[in-house]
Amino acid sequence: MAGGPGALPEWDLSDLYAGPGDPALDADLTRAETEARAFHASFANTLSALSGEALADAIGRYEAIEEVLGRAMSFASLVFSTDAQNPDNGRFLQTMQERVTTISSELLFFTLELNKIEEPVLEAKFRSPALERFRPFLRDLRVFRPHQLSDEVERLLHEKEVTGRTAWNRLFDETIAGMEVGVAGETLNVSGALNKLSDPDRGVREAAAKGVSAAFGEKARLFTLITNTLVKDKEIVDGWRRYPRPGSSRNRANMVEDEVVDALVTAVIESFPSLSHRYYAMKAKWLGLPKLKHWDRNAPLPDEDNSDIPWDAARDRVLSAYSGFSPELGRVGREFFDKPWIDAVLRPGKASGAFAHPTVPSAHPYLLLNYHGKSRDVMTLAHELGHGVHQVLAAEHGYLMSGTPLTLAETASVFGEMLTFRALLDAERDPRRRRALLAGKVEDMLNTVVRQIAFYRFETLLHDARRKGELSREEIGALWMQVQAESLGPAFDFTPDYEIYWSYIPHFIHSPFYVYAYAFGDCLVNALYGVFREGSVPDFENKYLDLLRAGGTLRHQELLAPFGLDASDPAFWHKGLAVISGFIDELERADG
Repeated sequence: MAGGPGALPEWDLSDLYAGPGDPALDADLTRAETEARAFHASFANTLSALSGEALADAIGRYEAIEEVLGRAMSFASLVFSTDAQNPDNGRFLQTMQERVTTISSELLFFTLELNKIEEPVLEAKFRSPALERFRPFLRDLRVFRPHQLSDEVERLLHEKEVTGRTAWNRLFDETIAGMEVGVAGETLNVSGALNKLSDPDRGVREAAAKGVSAAFGEKARLFTLITNTLVKDKEIVDGWRRYPRPGSSRNRANMVEDEVVDALVTAVIESFPSLSHRYYAMKAKWLGLPKLKHWDRNAPLPDEDNSDIPWDAARDRVLSAYSGFSPELGRVGREFFDKPWIDAVLRPGKASGAFAHPTVPSAHPYLLLNYHGKSRDVMTLAHELGHGVHQVLAAEHGYLMSGTPLTLAETASVFGEMLTFRALLDAERDPRRRRALLAGKVEDMLNTVVRQIAFYRFETLLHDARRKGELSREEIGALWMQVQAESLGPAFDFTPDYEIYWSYIPHFIHSPFYVYAYAFGDCLVNALYGVFREGSVPDFENKYLDLLRAGGTLRHQELLAPFGLDASDPAFWHKGLAVISGFIDELERADG
């Protein structure tokens, strides 16, 4: 960390590689290429006949090669996210993607052939303890068995990815990274301009909103083309794979049934009036406005402490909350601050938003944030640190089984946010500041649940409409405005310039139908945290740590069973949503 106390940290990626020109990177990929070819020669068309022990050995060799490729791609992605405007970084990322794709093509046969093994034959092989260890990997792999295409088609899709979806993703990222937004005489990047939407001065918020609208409006033709192309691309691939609907492939990857997602989405949509509509009506009154504009959604409240929070103070608040719940959680979390694993500096070209990248189990995760010093940034830090801790604790299962489905990947992050919020709320004695804290948390939860399900509904409408032909900017904007009005309610008066705001959401481009995972995780954690507060589950701390350590080895039913929770029960979602409703009830009582 450069500078004095409170200076923002920058990560050091040398635990992966010293730099794009590091000879170790080229040596690793050269070795991986040799091993991948030898692996293909040794095991192609043999898997069904292998003993359980031999098959376990093959999976172990496959995992080792994949981890080398994962390390290289993690490094390239992180370098690119540090400064996507630098053309050298873009070329480096593309070169790595092409080289890794070529190598992994030699390995593609393996998972395809594993899925061709008949169920009784595979089950007999599990008599080997060595293979039994990989049961979760094989279980999850075989979810995609009904959607697997011929080996030749699978290889074609795999190799064309670098000139297809991946290339469009890169174009989207580089375009946003290079954009400049004019805000009241300032020239800001997209992240900086979006941050101004939380400014206490309504004039600044309006100027930022109009600046964002203008900047993205100028690029609307490009973003419309990118979106239409990727949605059509997904429709083509989904059709070949016989997925019943656009979101099904994501649900399979999340190891969750379509019906469970439907239950979540339906429960949240039915709750719009009792959650977001009710809250934003109160917020309009607090702000003294007859109607809210879209630039008022994240406006600070009159009693909100909008002073800058130094980095050191943010770190201490989050670690104190983590350690107060579990010394082990706090210990793992502190590693991220004691070591150069976080990049929070604001710089041109840096990826907007925040993320936790798990990299590979033989290394460690890295966190990226854009820290502006506001209370929401503290909650973002708590959120991303939760991801990082989760990734560290699950690493023991190795490259193939440490990762969790997106629906469960949000568990530790949202739980970390809740721990931090509760610690702050419980320590606050001033009623006005307490109300501001509670309202801030409600807004975060609405952004996580209501806003993300609105995003999911927008994607559903978008993908359904695209099947009838290419969509214009105006048609996409109309769908966006429709779901925003539905989800945010009558307290808002949306100006026409808001119709372009769909175009800056990266999840629609990078991870179609990802967004419901946030709502899934938030409602899950609300229910989980409710059990914790009730004290109804003995040894909750250790059971929670076991949940995190399980990584991808267990499904959501098995992970939630020790806490007496079941996500397949519709009442589960209402239990989670009731937590948000209860907070709004408390605000209404205080308001009265």
